[in-house]
Amino acid sequence: MLANKVYILGGAQTDFARNWAREGLELFDMFREVVIEGLVATGLEPEQIEVGHVGNFVAERFCQQGLMGGFFGHVSPELCDIPTSRHEAACASGSMAALAAMSDIQAGHYELACVVGAELMRNVPGKVGAEYLGAATWAGKEALDCDYPWPHMFDQLAAEYDRRYGMHYDSLKTIARINYDNAARNPFAQSRNWTIEADHFSDNDQLNPLIEGRMRKMDCGQITDGAACIFLASERAARVYAQGRGLSLNDIPYIKGWGHRSAPLLLTEKLRISAQQPFIFPHVRLMVEDALKRAGMLSVNDLDGLETHDCFTVTEYMAIDHWGLTAPGQSWQAINDGRIALDGQFPINPSGGLIGLGHPVGATGVRMMLDCYKQVTGQAGACQLVKANNMATFNVGGSATTCASFIIGR
Repeated sequence: MLANKVYILGGAQTDFARNWAREGLELFDMFREVVIEGLVATGLEPEQIEVGHVGNFVAERFCQQGLMGGFFGHVSPELCDIPTSRHEAACASGSMAALAAMSDIQAGHYELACVVGAELMRNVPGKVGAEYLGAATWAGKEALDCDYPWPHMFDQLAAEYDRRYGMHYDSLKTIARINYDNAARNPFAQSRNWTIEADHFSDNDQLNPLIEGRMRKMDCGQITDGAACIFLASERAARVYAQGRGLSLNDIPYIKGWGHRSAPLLLTEKLRISAQQPFIFPHVRLMVEDALKRAGMLSVNDLDGLETHDCFTVTEYMAIDHWGLTAPGQSWQAINDGRIALDGQFPINPSGGLIGLGHPVGATGVRMMLDCYKQVTGQAGACQLVKANNMATFNVGGSATTCASFIIGR
């Protein structure tokens, strides 16, 4: 277990259905709104924030904007001189910001941190956005013969599953359906008002066209605008926070465990390394084991659910066996028997995940932590699980190049 507990006081997220550029708004507007809403939601004051961390992947490409830590000083005069930094690890950028804030608090440098993840990506055409997001591949060395880099890359992951174990492609359609069904309950979900029919989860080439290889439209997460923020606190700061609200410290969720592993950038090199091993991504399995061990847990069965990275349905398929819900290559079993559904034994993505809720890249890791906080405090609304004492996140950057997890409970 973590020697110095790091608590989560709450936070906020923006509505992922919004198109900020169409509203005439910019990346900073999104940043400011989510921080202010987070302060209101938690009852914190700006002067209580001692340090700020930002997760963002590609603001330079979409918005010509770097140095986002400086945004804090424009949100409130009280934040003009706090230390800030920005963190990048492709789609895992938000988790890297949270890890840095957690380390700040554990080291005793600061007692209250604001972690923001933000991405504005709907200000360019979809094909251009897909090209920009290709920066998380090794430029000039992979994803060369395709129109859409990431559907192409994750089609290769599905093909590797097929080669090693036999790929149950119909189970990917079930993953998509579950995530969209869950998202329909979520008032922040990008897809909550979409009209979706049963044939969208089929081989219907009009409603569910092929994008790259065998990856179809509903297998793919959508380009999304959005931001999320959370406030992390030391035990002392969390105790003061709880006392001021008539709560016990035991009412405040904390980070019970965490995992963080990386692998070579090239997908082909990852697959070469794992060729004779049971897991396609051994470093992901090590990350899972690290997180569970740090939380004092024996297996995934000690958790009540998972907010996982489903930028593509096959990414969630990978998460299922790597977290130990099934033997390697047998993820389809947990999908087909209903275990991962909202009312199943081990719900995955009650929020709707990246596919249903949305995937503003740099915000995703932070948003996952916020949703786990909501679950364990009973504040998840229509997405609330019956049992949610301990929840985990699994955030992936690139072709599983960077992987991070937080286990959150009370």
